[in-house]
Amino acid sequence: MLLAVEIAGLAVLGFLVGAVNPATLLARAFGRDLRTSGSGNPGAANAGRVLGRRWGAVVLALDVAKAYVPTLLVLMAVGRLAALVTGLAVVLGHVFSPFLRGRGGKGVACAAGAILAVDPVVALAALVVFGVVLPFVPAIGEASVVATLALVVIGVLGAVGVLPLVDPLVGAWLVVLALLVLSRHRRNVAEWGARLRGRR
Repeated sequence: MLLAVEIAGLAVLGFLVGAVNPATLLARAFGRDLRTSGSGNPGAANAGRVLGRRWGAVVLALDVAKAYVPTLLVLMAVGRLAALVTGLAVVLGHVFSPFLRGRGGKGVACAAGAILAVDPVVALAALVVFGVVLPFVPAIGEASVVATLALVVIGVLGAVGVLPLVDPLVGAWLVVLALLVLSRHRRNVAEWGARLRGRR
């Protein structure tokens, strides 16, 4: 019972940490509003587009860190289940930030940070897929979608026990994280599909 209460408390704290949006705060410091600039998304890619690549990289690092650090700390102090819940909560807070009226980022960097803390090998595999695909697609969003789809595959294989290197519980968690991120990339998927249909 105590562990359940602890995990619930960690989930709330994780959500609040995730809800703090570095891209929005940094843009405001420069007198800009990401919601009305660029793609309108309060994330690293749009921060780089509006504020410059250097600041986009800073936002990317902060988004990864805000999921990586709490997830890793909980993993070491409490255990894997609590870490999985905390990592998911951070990503949910980032995507549905109450400080931004529920309109947060797309969750790619946050999810990467959480996965890096729980399973660095899987995080590296997703990064490799992203890097291989990026030169062949028109935008970072599409490369993120492909890497996230790879996470779905890895997660499913791990969840059903086909991929021994990925624990079934972690596999199921990967699928949930990946589907959450994909839900925030619906426009990228639709635009990519439209371009592919136009080439036929």
